Amino acid sequence: MATDATTAEAYDRLVERIERISNVGNAAGVLRWDQEVIMPEAGTPARAKQLSTLSSIGHELLTDEETGELLASLESVELDPERAAVVREVRRKYDRETSVPGELVEKLSEATTNAHPVWRRAREDDDFEAFAPTLEELVELKREYAAHVDPDADPYAVLFADYEPYLELETAEAVLGELRDALVELIDAVADSDAELATDAFAGEFDADAQEALCRDALDALGYDWDRGRLDTAPHPFSSGTQFDARVTTRFDESDPLGSLTSTIHEFGHANYTLGLPDDAYGTPLGQARDLTVHESQSRLWENHVGRSRAFWEFFLPTVRERFPDLAELTAREAYEAANQVYDDNLIRVEADELTYHLHIVIRFEIERELIAGDLEVSAVPHVWNEKYEEYLGVRPETDTEGCLQDIHWSHGSFGYFPTYSLGSVLAAQLYAAAEDDLGELDGRIREGKFDDLNRWLRENVHAHGQRYTTPELVERATGEAFTADPFLEYVEGKYGELYGLET
Repeated sequence: MATDATTAEAYDRLVERIERISNVGNAAGVLRWDQEVIMPEAGTPARAKQLSTLSSIGHELLTDEETGELLASLESVELDPERAAVVREVRRKYDRETSVPGELVEKLSEATTNAHPVWRRAREDDDFEAFAPTLEELVELKREYAAHVDPDADPYAVLFADYEPYLELETAEAVLGELRDALVELIDAVADSDAELATDAFAGEFDADAQEALCRDALDALGYDWDRGRLDTAPHPFSSGTQFDARVTTRFDESDPLGSLTSTIHEFGHANYTLGLPDDAYGTPLGQARDLTVHESQSRLWENHVGRSRAFWEFFLPTVRERFPDLAELTAREAYEAANQVYDDNLIRVEADELTYHLHIVIRFEIERELIAGDLEVSAVPHVWNEKYEEYLGVRPETDTEGCLQDIHWSHGSFGYFPTYSLGSVLAAQLYAAAEDDLGELDGRIREGKFDDLNRWLRENVHAHGQRYTTPELVERATGEAFTADPFLEYVEGKYGELYGLET
């Protein structure tokens, strides 16, 4: 039987190995950030090779025989909970990656890197046919990947587990179904309402530089650590990094200042989670985020429960007026109504309101499931997309740019990613309700611009644990109950019932 010294040595060697793997991945992350933010387009061929090489190095380190030997030796002895969690997480990744040939890993990395500029040009040119061959290649590669990981499983379930390994796909389907059923009824009631919200409160032209200054004001107010982050622009807003460097991006439309502000607050939520991970666990699972449902819960919590609240607008409106003097007469109630209006004609997911957003997710979920299953040809995606938008949202895209080319995710090969957006929104409501149970009503603090108590609660109950717990375990520890859509449905029914004068 292994001695304590032998176990400690094996664990230290495993940690050293996974820290090297993490550093390779983090370096690749910086290169991807650069590609999407500032890299000249002509740099793509070299960047594809660079990222492919880093991907291959990380894969080789993880799947090396020594990694398997270290895992086996540590699994044969009793470990403390933190070390056991590290071994569990490394084992999961090791088992998945050892089942996938290195050649396929390299092909996927190069294909997704090359796909980004193809998607971007196709989107700009409204030319789905220019992107279709690339999408076909990615679908085939991801099917091949799933078959290597688990040839007996639903390939889409295998891909979903890359983003959310501890919630079953059946759970995601059940939650999406519950949201669809409840929200369709609520959205219909909103459409039938006679309420007149201040939907034109932000009508006009708003200089992009002033919008950027306002976004920086918001990040300052929320407590973003500029020593460990930065704000830039990208065609598709995102956040990436580590607890030492977590960056956010946004984009500006001079006719829509709310869009840049809410997307900035959304990405702040992601970066804030990343920055809250333990410094001393950097490079190990204990210093890494607990998958995408939890990650998305953080962005949705800050964007919707804080940034779209009336209390936030009562606090932040003076800053808005300072940046945009033409809004001197705007009231907090009007800003709140404008920020929460339900659109009856919106085609763009990232510009969707809090209710219809989830139908955007359902559409993508259904399409990519059929793509991966082989039940839908890539060439048919625009037609099916448009049909589903008309069926679920009552609108029909006139171009592929505002239709099936609007999202970056498929160019990344990220099939199985979209459900985590809705799962994250559901968890955000559950966490926010639990925080209020512990801290008391939060509107008063938000109204005064005091976010430290909420942030501290999130740090202690979510961020600080990294991947020590599985998603269901983390949710139960933080909220005292299993993952459930009930708080989200209660939240939206109450909020939009009041806004639109509905009987609830």
